[in-house]
Amino acid sequence: MEQVNVEGVTPSSPGRSLLAAALLGLGGYGFAILVVGLTALVLIQAGIPLMEQPTLLLAISVVMGQGVAFGTFALGYLTYTDRGLGFVRARVPTLRDLGWFVGGLVALFAGLIALSALFSALGVQSASNAVTEFGEQDPTVFLLLVPLSFLFIGPGEELLYRGVVQGRLREAFGPWVAIGIASFIFAVVHIFSLQGQGKLAYLAILLVLSPILGLAYERTENLVVPSLIHGGFNAVQFYVAYLGATGGLA
Repeated sequence: MEQVNVEGVTPSSPGRSLLAAALLGLGGYGFAILVVGLTALVLIQAGIPLMEQPTLLLAISVVMGQGVAFGTFALGYLTYTDRGLGFVRARVPTLRDLGWFVGGLVALFAGLIALSALFSALGVQSASNAVTEFGEQDPTVFLLLVPLSFLFIGPGEELLYRGVVQGRLREAFGPWVAIGIASFIFAVVHIFSLQGQGKLAYLAILLVLSPILGLAYERTENLVVPSLIHGGFNAVQFYVAYLGATGGLA
């Protein structure tokens, strides 16, 4: 008789689960590039000078990439494999969930500050995200990214990398190993959006901080919690970047 785990899903072999997780992580990112590229091409063909409007270009990239593409890719996989929406655990947050949100956000910033101080002491430079280039052209880009962090970036990335990738790995390895591997995949795919030297340092930061999101998901069994933590973490950084670009921190 075929063995079924507590989630009602037939366990997969470790090798097959690793391959599926890697393909999901890389495939989701590749699908997002395709969707954003096609959307931009259609708009340019329609006469919209997209390349001359960095704020609009970035908005389209976030909405169509992290929002539409990541969501469609994740839901498509769940449908194709008959796992269904129930595979991703999500519900309205409770007071306990909100406590995890606050704690997770504090933990992320504490880790970021500690790692940044360590790299500074060692003379190690960290790469910058491609978003920074858009912000240098038009600082209002950073303001736009504050709400988009909560609406699209946090939910989209967490649905794919925590809800689907980590969930897929959990079937074969259990939660703790799944958190580690999913965090590694999440960190690696970001290398395509980095600029300048210090890419390994940037990925090291992601690799250290990402398990906090995975842990929040496993402990609360609610994808909304890591989505809020992720969105809040990005939103605060974008707002600080806006203040720095406009002299608000002077």
